[in-house]
Amino acid sequence: MSVCFDKMAVASRRAALKASTRIREFRSDESGVLLKPMIAFLLSMVAVGGIGIDLMRMERDRTILQYTLDRAVLAAADLDQPLPPDVVVQDYLNKANLSEYYQPPIAETGIGYKRVESTIDTTFETQWLDFSGGQDMPLYANSRAEESIDGLEISLVLDVSGSMNSNSRLYNLKNAARDFIDTMVANTADNKMSVSIVPYATQVSLPKDMLDQYNVTDEHEYSNCVNFTGTHFTSTGLSTTASLNRTMHFTPWWSGDARPSNGLIQYPVCDERAHREVMPFQKDANRLKDFIQNLQAWGNTSIDVGMKWGTVLLDPSAQPVISALTSSSVNVPGVFADRPAAYNDTETVKVIVLMTDGQNTSQYYVESDHRGGNAPVFYNSAASSDKARYSTYNPGNQRYYWDNMNRWEDHAYGQGEYRECGYYNCWWQDEQGTPATVTQLTHAELFARTSLRYVYQRLFADWMGSSAAKNSWYHGVYDLWGTGTKNARTKAICDAAKARGIVVYTIGFEAPSGGVSVLKDCASSDAHYFDVQGLEISDAFASIATSIRQLRLTQ
Repeated sequence: MSVCFDKMAVASRRAALKASTRIREFRSDESGVLLKPMIAFLLSMVAVGGIGIDLMRMERDRTILQYTLDRAVLAAADLDQPLPPDVVVQDYLNKANLSEYYQPPIAETGIGYKRVESTIDTTFETQWLDFSGGQDMPLYANSRAEESIDGLEISLVLDVSGSMNSNSRLYNLKNAARDFIDTMVANTADNKMSVSIVPYATQVSLPKDMLDQYNVTDEHEYSNCVNFTGTHFTSTGLSTTASLNRTMHFTPWWSGDARPSNGLIQYPVCDERAHREVMPFQKDANRLKDFIQNLQAWGNTSIDVGMKWGTVLLDPSAQPVISALTSSSVNVPGVFADRPAAYNDTETVKVIVLMTDGQNTSQYYVESDHRGGNAPVFYNSAASSDKARYSTYNPGNQRYYWDNMNRWEDHAYGQGEYRECGYYNCWWQDEQGTPATVTQLTHAELFARTSLRYVYQRLFADWMGSSAAKNSWYHGVYDLWGTGTKNARTKAICDAAKARGIVVYTIGFEAPSGGVSVLKDCASSDAHYFDVQGLEISDAFASIATSIRQLRLTQ
């Protein structure tokens, strides 16, 4: 019995020793010491990752919300937008699946401007952040847009050459230009916008009061155009002190004789009629539209000259000229006395709208040897219609040839008497008029009253011969600038305008390829050129009006 007890005691001691050994081994084993920290770190990573996901989701929604809000307020601020701003903003958010963030925008509308500001100040519903005991995050977006016209100076440079009478072009131009004026005036605060209209054909005619502000030669005062030289087209300005050659009042086309007592020639290179003159710096819609309605078309095409005057009326060098016109018969409104604004005036936009249906053609001018001084032509203002009115002097024989009487005398008709002979006898015939009524005409007086064709055909051809008279008194009187020269001048003035920051829109109205090429090169960009047919010209002017009205995101 005792033996069995001893065996059991030994077995117990062995088991206890073995258990004690294993406990010591377990206590000395470090393989599980990082388990709890690892579990804690893993949980932390999951929490941070979840927060990151929430942040990414929030930034995604904020970015989309800001982008959508920008587009929404831009559309809402459009002056052409018929819907209320709150409807427009809400519609944009709905279509972007962001309707839960909608808050009513703030809108302000007045003449010439519309401002819309929309602010979203809400919270973003988180998922992982809430799980880890956090809160929802703030979500903020703001956008403000304004469409407005501040200082705006526009030169409408309109082709009124003879080809504009074809295919109802002039009629369609008038409708389109008048609508343009209505649109711009209706959407511009009073005194913010000035419009100058430059009708051009062979030349550009100015109001006398405007031309008087420049240092122009004084050969005559029948009409008011200027012959520019090539260097004038390299800059946008025009000096008021440098000498400018006045365009002579003459016609290379018409063959009639207006006679000094009966008015001026028809179809002159420089048209003296008021409806062909520049209208500078106006703001009244009715006055501008009435001027456009009264435009008449005839003559050649001088895109370069039209563009030059269009830029002059936007150049600060014209400021003293415009200031002087505020107290003249031109009736420029006094609020424009300090215009054109400086080029660095960030509150003023300068725009030219250049339109033509053609291409540059010949521009005529009288050569220097026929610009001043007296012509060898005398006029008897008291003569009746059946008697000679003109006498031409021939220095070769020092005698006077009496037009329509085919005779040579030692004096001009009207300065004495002449011998008349019948079949049987001769007698002295009194001449109509007196020496006081006989005038030697200047070249300017002769050309303004009598066409060049009449001068050479009727006054000189009888005694000089037709060919010699034509060479001396037609081709020898005038010269011209052709298409190539005028295209180069157009490019030069367009480049100068764009270099000064003037925005140039051009419209080719059923224009030939030569004209299209010039207009494309002149425009500020391809998007600023319009190629139109027929009634499409109204669409072109409407698009330009929309483009001018600057739509800008201010924040």
